[in-house]
Amino acid sequence: MEPAGPRRTGVRPAAVGLPALGLLIAVTVWWTVTSGLHLVHPASLPPPQVVWSALTGTSDVLLPALGITTAMTLLGFLLSSVAGVLIGMALAASRRVERMFAPLLVAINAVPKIALGPLLVVSVGWGQKPILTMVFLLCFFPIVLSTATGLTTTPADLADLARSLNASWWQSFRKVRFPAALPQMFVGLKVAMPLAAIGAVIGEFYSDKPGLGYQILQYNGIGDSATAWAAIVLIALMSILLYSALSLVERLALPWVRATTSSR
Repeated sequence: MEPAGPRRTGVRPAAVGLPALGLLIAVTVWWTVTSGLHLVHPASLPPPQVVWSALTGTSDVLLPALGITTAMTLLGFLLSSVAGVLIGMALAASRRVERMFAPLLVAINAVPKIALGPLLVVSVGWGQKPILTMVFLLCFFPIVLSTATGLTTTPADLADLARSLNASWWQSFRKVRFPAALPQMFVGLKVAMPLAAIGAVIGEFYSDKPGLGYQILQYNGIGDSATAWAAIVLIALMSILLYSALSLVERLALPWVRATTSSR
């Protein structure tokens, strides 16, 4: 068997062309269902050209709202990432701590978050607090789980190597366990990133912050479904960009992962 050649670096055309083709297919299906075959009433799902017109016509409102939602998403994601990693480290460090608090974390994650919206307004008030709280509640569990899993599944050969070198607990954690857990941790972070956008939008339903979630309620309330769908499209695009940025950070921070794993 011939050895595999060196992996290509840089941006390949398929990395841009295939997502663009997928987007084109999705828009085509959308147009076919709404305008071509008229399977859906325009009041429920307007055609893409109508949504585009609404987006360009209300860009002075939706673009500032996009900035607010993006800021809330990133801030909530950052807070939940820090807390999730710390909680995951605590669960991985002590089996007693894990047995004590793991059921409670599962119970919190199982609560329907949208049901907590009205209660958050009463508990934490208006403004950005209910938004950040909702983002945190949706994001922290996958980050906790991936961190704890990564830290408790260190490859045996690496753990044996650290013990053979008489490494201290801190040296073993810093040089072996934590780097080995980073790929698993990034899995949790990438799962949590779209959830952060969902949490921000749900939080804005119960907040006075004029983000995209707030705009969806306002325009839907006056029967302007096209503009409401334009806001939904912006949320989807924001989520794609944030997820892609996080994936880029993973590639730059963990270059050894691609070099030591098989490609598809």
